[in-house]
Amino acid sequence: MSQIGAMMDELYQVVLDRRANPKEGSYTNYLLEKGLDKICKKIGEESAEVIIAAKNQQPAEITYEVADLLYHLCVLLVDQGVTLDDIYEELKKRR
Repeated sequence: MSQIGAMMDELYQVVLDRRANPKEGSYTNYLLEKGLDKICKKIGEESAEVIIAAKNQQPAEITYEVADLLYHLCVLLVDQGVTLDDIYEELKKRR
């Protein structure tokens, strides 16, 4: 079984911690301070980069860009008060 769930849980907790305990120089805090427009802009950019990586058929590039996208999605979830369990439940309903 994949270990991505544990890593996403850890990442989510780090983003929550950054929101509660801002750290100077933190990119996560920068995104949270800039707000929804900046976070959404980054998600758009990262999504486009995933598409380009896929079109280039470069697995390492795809892996790198999907990791960036997942990180930015996690920041969005925290910003909007959506939990990973909320996402899990939605996916479970679709199964």
